[in-house]
Amino acid sequence: MIFQIDFKAGKPVYLQLVDQIRYAAAAGRLRPGEPLPSIRPLAEELRVNRNTIAKAYAELESQGVIETLPGKGCFLKVNSSPFTKPVRDKLLLTEIDEAVVMAHHLQIGRDKFLALVQERLDYFERKSTQHDSAE
Repeated sequence: MIFQIDFKAGKPVYLQLVDQIRYAAAAGRLRPGEPLPSIRPLAEELRVNRNTIAKAYAELESQGVIETLPGKGCFLKVNSSPFTKPVRDKLLLTEIDEAVVMAHHLQIGRDKFLALVQERLDYFERKSTQHDSAE
């Protein structure tokens, strides 16, 4: 699994890593039970402090995305959210609100915005299907 960090992005490195792991899971590139790279080698590869990787993994664990097995490493959890439905809805609505505000600032109309959302949903569905058929 290849991660890319943009040090000029204005977004903390650990959050960039968190997002990339979540996207990899959503796209089917990372499967439940699959191990994540070990902290030390990943930190060396990305040229960041080990604590940055550990912070990203801790964030993912607190979100219920991964689990740490002592002595074995970190693994993607099975798709069972630790959050209740109202909490999941609220988290998703926050992300949707940010996307809607961004679209407004970029002067992207409702139809174009919805078309882009549909395109992304289709993209992740295809990626997941392709990964399933490759196994």
